[in-house]
Amino acid sequence: MIDIRSLILIGFLSVSAYAATAQTIPIEVRATPIEAFDTSGRIRIGAVEFRGGLTLTSPNDHFGGLSGMALDASGEKLIALTDKGYWLSATLTNQDGRPTGLADIRMAPLMATDGRSLDSRGLGDSESLAVTGEGVIVGIERRHEIWQFRGPDPLTSRGKQLISFKGIADLGFNEGIEALAASPAGKPAALIAIAEQDPKDLDILPGFLFSPLDKPALIGRFAIERIDEFSATDMSVGPDGKVYLLERRYDPLRGVAMRIRRFELTQLVDGARLSGDILMEAHRAAAIDNMEALAVTRGSAGEILLTVLSDDNFSPLQRTVLLRFAVVQ
Repeated sequence: MIDIRSLILIGFLSVSAYAATAQTIPIEVRATPIEAFDTSGRIRIGAVEFRGGLTLTSPNDHFGGLSGMALDASGEKLIALTDKGYWLSATLTNQDGRPTGLADIRMAPLMATDGRSLDSRGLGDSESLAVTGEGVIVGIERRHEIWQFRGPDPLTSRGKQLISFKGIADLGFNEGIEALAASPAGKPAALIAIAEQDPKDLDILPGFLFSPLDKPALIGRFAIERIDEFSATDMSVGPDGKVYLLERRYDPLRGVAMRIRRFELTQLVDGARLSGDILMEAHRAAAIDNMEALAVTRGSAGEILLTVLSDDNFSPLQRTVLLRFAVVQ
């Protein structure tokens, strides 16, 4: 005898599984090479060398607003977030370390366990991510929450809230967690977060340290000195064990600017106040935009590569640019 309730349940599960995968769509992204970093044609900028760049465009309305990024150890498998609650997955193609384009591009909305998109729950402003052995951790701005998406493919995963606490909620409405990193071996903390800026102290960028993710809890705070009104936009722990911080400044008079600083991972402990080493700084004369995403990998020659990506805010006046630099000192 066939149990009609079982058939209904099987049908529901099948439809749910289809709905989760049907959200994933392939898209086209065109890449135009950026041949020179600025009008002077220089290659060396501070402690880094320019290794190439791309301007990225797409006819797909969901493309843009890229605010967080990670690359695998090969520097080819890319995962990114948009600030309208979408994943972007792609293969970053290279020639001799110079980025040449994106292939195998897919997008999908960030989904919660209840089957609703995070955007529909008012959680679409996804700004930061960190890849762990269990999946991807995502920082949400405005509502100031941190979510976890388990499994090898976040585009087909359904997330759950991992962290929400008063310290994050006290951040400014549009000044939330912009940078996340999962530190190797869980030291000095399992998860490190840095906010865009501090609404109460404009001289620092506030940092947070969390215990292992099976039972996450705030275990410490640190501060990074804020220099010349730059704000934090992303962070990555490199294969050299150092922390790289991407920063951005914008004002109508000076225009847009970007900076990358470097810290020792062991320095990010409770109560620390850090300034780090400035590796590079670039301003509006350079081929930059609103740089908000950073990934750090090691190149085939052993050099540390910094790949940065801009958030165009879905504005026709801005661009999505991908830039690559090699650390030379």
